[in-house]
Amino acid sequence: MTLAELIARTERALRAADLHYGHGTDNAHDEAAWLVLRGLGLPFDADLGEPASDAARIERLTQRRVRERVPVAYLLKEAWLTGEAFYVDERVIVPRSHIAELLPGLKRRRPQRVLDLCTGSGCLAILAARAFPAARVDAADLSPAALAVARKNVVGHRMGRRVQLHRSDLFSALRERYDVILSNPPYVSGAAMARLPAEYRHEPRLALAGGADGLDLVARMLAEAPDYLEPNGILVCEIGDGQAGVRRRFPKIKLAWPRPEVFIYDPARTARASRTPSSRAARAR
Repeated sequence: MTLAELIARTERALRAADLHYGHGTDNAHDEAAWLVLRGLGLPFDADLGEPASDAARIERLTQRRVRERVPVAYLLKEAWLTGEAFYVDERVIVPRSHIAELLPGLKRRRPQRVLDLCTGSGCLAILAARAFPAARVDAADLSPAALAVARKNVVGHRMGRRVQLHRSDLFSALRERYDVILSNPPYVSGAAMARLPAEYRHEPRLALAGGADGLDLVARMLAEAPDYLEPNGILVCEIGDGQAGVRRRFPKIKLAWPRPEVFIYDPARTARASRTPSSRAARAR
């Protein structure tokens, strides 16, 4: 049996189970390839020779994926984001933030201090440290369990001198100012939490639930971030499909949307926009 044959067999089992995807893949074929390849650690064209033990291991993992709806990342204790592998388990959400793809575009700002709020596994903090070699990175989370996973990743990626972990309820335990603040916070609304597929129920509720409209923590960040940003500093925040809700709830805040799921808040830009011609004229008089 070749890996291709084992992947095809696994794909058929996943397709037949009517699973929900979204924890690193969006289809049965990619998930089957991930499960088989990373489950065995073999090249794609390898001949399994005596396939019983290897195929049996994949069959056991596939059965757990199907019966228990466990995301593959938790089965393998591994997730990938922009080509980097991270340790994960059910103490943290599976890394999948769109912010990771935006980090190269922020290099022109040459940030010296970066903060990752609601860091979870620490993946964004570690990717930021790689993207900005001159920056010091703080990573904060309220959950001690999540910070234990983040610490494992910081050590695994040899970022102990670059990334500092903090237990903090958003900014409460922090005293620095930052050029860039990143956050993939809990943003799932109460109604959406009630409809979550079984796969998402393996993830910690604390990392998903964002209150009635999903924006409780986002509102706090928008209110508090100016006190923790350097002049011309920015907050980069992921909100999933909540763009319409953000626009309704915060109509006076000027936000840029580099992706539909992510906004950039520049307090200086909002302040400039609030100085209407009439207010400037009034001050001039």
